[in-house]
Amino acid sequence: MIITQTPLRVSFLGGGTDFREYFMHEEGWVLSCAIDKYIYVTIKERYDDRIRVGYTKTELVDDLDQLEHELVRECLRKTGITKRVEIATMADIPSEGSGLGSSSTVTVGLLNAMYTYLGTPKEPETLAQEACEVEIDILGKPIGVQDQYIAAYGGQRFIRFCRSGMVHVERLALAPDQMRRLNRHLMLFFTGVTRKSSSVLTEQVQNISSRLAVLDAMKRLAVEARACLEAGEFDALGQLLDEGWQLKRQMASRVSNGSIDELYARARSAGALGGKITGAGGGGYLLLYVPPSRQDEVRAALCMLSELPFNLEIDGTKVIFNYRRS
Repeated sequence: MIITQTPLRVSFLGGGTDFREYFMHEEGWVLSCAIDKYIYVTIKERYDDRIRVGYTKTELVDDLDQLEHELVRECLRKTGITKRVEIATMADIPSEGSGLGSSSTVTVGLLNAMYTYLGTPKEPETLAQEACEVEIDILGKPIGVQDQYIAAYGGQRFIRFCRSGMVHVERLALAPDQMRRLNRHLMLFFTGVTRKSSSVLTEQVQNISSRLAVLDAMKRLAVEARACLEAGEFDALGQLLDEGWQLKRQMASRVSNGSIDELYARARSAGALGGKITGAGGGGYLLLYVPPSRQDEVRAALCMLSELPFNLEIDGTKVIFNYRRS
């Protein structure tokens, strides 16, 4: 039996510039962080030749092509596992439609588990690349490529997407005490709304050619934020998040709505320096940068929402249990 643990993420700035439709012409830059909320994948050998998959439902099939769970199906196909296996996925929080990168986290975790099961573990770069192939090239999802890389590598990362298609993942130069200080200023609240990210992202992809100036400005904010964090000027991140959110709202009509705008305004009035809806927008989690002295006021202003306490995570996907019969 193999069990992998793969982190979800919050993306600070630059999201949207990780779409191939943009970075194959203009290099993309993203600032993203893994968090200590995880998706777990378990895989073990089965006693017969069938395939069993457990998630929010249970599938038991005779043939790979019969699987409805498309991520499991295509990861099995890519790794060459076609029978005699049981797989289960579990999450720390209800992750579908959360905006925390759950789809890519599942894909990276599945690939890590399957390759380890086969006795051929892969490096983060390979796991991220193949997760992109599964989600984008094979399944045709209208998504970018940052989530796969932050899930594979973990940590606090500045990620560069080159015109050549190469991806460079760079760790932020933050000491442990700086990371703890940053963490104390971040808050997550669940808006109570989940949505299919594709409904927002499809429009966003269609708008890329007419929003190049907006995307150029968004990626410059990612560079500024990296410099501010590495210089210890953390409060500047709050202002940059606010600027980034105002830009992101221009990318598609459903990134925000009246309810989200009201929640964000409440948070700002109560002391948040800035923030954003995580992921594609339209729902999921509201990420806020709030000085610790004002956090109780923000909680009171958003008392109708559920807060999700979290910490920044250092590690990416990893095997936490590996047992093989001799």
